[in-house]
Amino acid sequence: MIDGTAGVSGRRDPDEALLDNPDALAEHDPGGMLRHTASAGAQVRETAALAAEANLQVLADEGRPRAVVIAGIGTAGRTGDVLATVAGPRCPVPVIPHRSAGVPGWVGAADVVIAVSASGRSPEALGAAEAAHRRGARLVAVGAPDSQLQSVAERARAPFIPVPRRAPARASLWALTVPVLLAARTLGLVKVNEADLAETAARLDADADRCRPTAESFVNPAKSLALGLAGSVPIVWGSSPLATVAARRFGDTLSANARYPVVSGALGEAGRGRVGLLDGVFGGLVEGARDIFADPDEEEPSGTRLRLVLLRDGGLNADEDTDEPVAVEERRAEAVQTLAERRGVRCDVVTAEGGSALERLASLIAVPDFASIYLALAHGLDPMAVPAITEMKELSNQ
Repeated sequence: MIDGTAGVSGRRDPDEALLDNPDALAEHDPGGMLRHTASAGAQVRETAALAAEANLQVLADEGRPRAVVIAGIGTAGRTGDVLATVAGPRCPVPVIPHRSAGVPGWVGAADVVIAVSASGRSPEALGAAEAAHRRGARLVAVGAPDSQLQSVAERARAPFIPVPRRAPARASLWALTVPVLLAARTLGLVKVNEADLAETAARLDADADRCRPTAESFVNPAKSLALGLAGSVPIVWGSSPLATVAARRFGDTLSANARYPVVSGALGEAGRGRVGLLDGVFGGLVEGARDIFADPDEEEPSGTRLRLVLLRDGGLNADEDTDEPVAVEERRAEAVQTLAERRGVRCDVVTAEGGSALERLASLIAVPDFASIYLALAHGLDPMAVPAITEMKELSNQ
């Protein structure tokens, strides 16, 4: 019998002092989620080397595919979003993330299926790999070594990229993403070179150092972001397609690590409806009702309030020939920040840095990843052990 309360703990009010106590952080993080998250740069380097050892060239032997389907769920599914965004709107073929069992009905010999599963046993990835094999589609699989997924790939004589399983899938985003990107590069769909990977890994290393447990809250951007979100209902919006992937990733980690309800998505879509949340009962004050001379640290309204996190990306994809989309995105970002200020809703802004799309994405993901863990720890929750996830898998026999 499953005990639905086993391992559930935590406190409603966050312990801010705990975040500046490295020994206490280590005690409350027995599974080492902070350490695993800090390995993101190493994940990029390791899986790039593993992908280089796989026979990916067979993917390109039959030429450019009609379409590429990335099959997986959860963090594995996010790899498809990353590929679609890095490939950009000028990608010569459709790049389609697929999060249910099997593959779309039109998939056939002209297509490529990339099946991704950190454990190597998710029904979605296994079903997609089996279906691709039956239909004669080119297949590449990414997952744990010596897994069911590797067996399917071997039967199909398809490339398999082994990703060592050292942490939960949500802490292995980069280990799963890099092989997908390199498979797509072999097909001529993305321009990701070794310098891009090296710069992305270096960016992840630098952000891990900035967000290390021994860095105090006032200089640690992840701890500061976590404390700002504590006790709120977070809204995370991305100003561009790239930033939207990061926003949805932050929604994933806030839910799984910190157990917070969160609204996440694209800022452009929010402007067509969800921005109305700022006027709701969890929002701030209407324009004109706020004392602009009040100390913002003392003017915190009672009750649960919204907290806006805006991920901004002013970069331009290499294949874009106009800066008009960026100008529109920047105007929207400025507008929503103004609206939040007028309504008394606090807003945190994370701005992308770096040259390549991949490095900019990394700069938008790294600090929020750490923030979700620090928020969990502040509430006395173990970010590694999520009983509801285990219970859900057992109940559904996955």
